[in-house]
Amino acid sequence: MASAISIHPAVDGGVQPASSGFSGGTLVCACTDRPVKVRIEGQVAHNHACGCTKCWKPNGADFSIVAVVPHDKVTVLENGDKLAVVDPAALIQRHACKECGVHMYGPVEREHAFQGLDFIHPERFQESGWAPPGFAAFVSSIIESGVDPGRMDGIRGRLKELGLEPYDCLSPALMDYVATWVAKKSGAIPS
Repeated sequence: MASAISIHPAVDGGVQPASSGFSGGTLVCACTDRPVKVRIEGQVAHNHACGCTKCWKPNGADFSIVAVVPHDKVTVLENGDKLAVVDPAALIQRHACKECGVHMYGPVEREHAFQGLDFIHPERFQESGWAPPGFAAFVSSIIESGVDPGRMDGIRGRLKELGLEPYDCLSPALMDYVATWVAKKSGAIPS
């Protein structure tokens, strides 16, 4: 039965709708002593379940929940001294707590269609009401983290049951956005 398959604690009980009054909040790492706190202004965009092996996932989850916000809407409030970039060579500069490992925000700083955006894990908000995930990306990648390939049909079925269309890349709208950016950059289409 697909509904018995766990995807992520934030969606396993069903995807919760956004609150019309949500205007941002505070992301908090998992530390009990001196937790890192990061203020996010405004609602999140392009929230999705992600199966890649780079995103932070809670213990036992096969997927992360990740969304984007404009870089200028992200402010470290407390204990920023505990943050370090996980992989300086990666496109997304994931700033994680050195003690608990939670990724707090990840800006895209080099030239790319996503430059100016920060990737965050909205389930770390103290507040509720953030926009829910709308699709699942990099679904096959969970195999790379040790998930039995024989489970994939059931996992894809569960994602669909939750209303999270499974893709092995990004959603068509985001892939179109990236391709449009590349085409404008190369001059294939006018800017």
